[in-house]
Amino acid sequence: MRRLGGKEVSDEIVQNLKPAVDALKASGVTPLLGVLRVGEREDDLAYERGLLKKFRAAEADVRVNTLPADCTQEQLDRLFDEMNEDDGIHGILVFRPLPSHLSDEHMIAAIDPGKDSDFMDIRNMSGVLSGKRDSAAPCTAEAVISLLRHYGIELRGRKAVVLGRSLVIGKPAALLLITENATVTVCHTKTEDIRKECRAADIVVACCGVAKMVTADYVREGQTVVDVGMNVDSDGKLCGDVDYDGVAPIVDAITPVPGGVGSVTTSILLKHVVDNCVRQSASKR
Repeated sequence: MRRLGGKEVSDEIVQNLKPAVDALKASGVTPLLGVLRVGEREDDLAYERGLLKKFRAAEADVRVNTLPADCTQEQLDRLFDEMNEDDGIHGILVFRPLPSHLSDEHMIAAIDPGKDSDFMDIRNMSGVLSGKRDSAAPCTAEAVISLLRHYGIELRGRKAVVLGRSLVIGKPAALLLITENATVTVCHTKTEDIRKECRAADIVVACCGVAKMVTADYVREGQTVVDVGMNVDSDGKLCGDVDYDGVAPIVDAITPVPGGVGSVTTSILLKHVVDNCVRQSASKR
């Protein structure tokens, strides 16, 4: 079994960004990400800790804005608008899903395209939708492809199953895999016999948001499994959508949680913020 760790992929992305960050700082500009978090979900906090560490190591900044889980829609929209209108912020990340009584409709409609670092607004995904290779995409979906490329996992002509159809991960991941010429099946809660679909695939991308859903009977020898999930198990420990201990001995390659896709995702987010900062700085000259 080959363990597809995210650290070396992440480090390579950060290293490639260093010249751009150094040039920005030399001109008096530091890339700044504005984070909006509602409540204190453990998976959000874990991701937040990772991105703070990543950004600081790359000499970029993060400003975390928080609201209690029982905040009102008005409070959420007001804080978002303040971030959106702040010229010093070069990218915005909103932790989703939000609590059930809140909506992200206002944020999606209002976000400045130049700050939409995780592509909340589907209108900013034109490159992904049109199949342009290397187009920026939602961070986690882009991280999946970056990780597979780094480890030389062949995608052309291979069968890939994506478990999940969210606009944040599942759908864009499927589109990026199609752009890489994989044959893609998207599975969801209405799919009949998901286990059969998964076993038929060469590559399984698990992004369903259910802790350890993908068990040994979902997989077979010869597969690559990419676990996008970030959950907390019954013991309070971080885990993915894949039962790692049960699946890893069977498949050819698998990403761990933590230490897999998540660490690459934070580096992709950093890349988006730096790219946005470069564009914004150039437009002011």
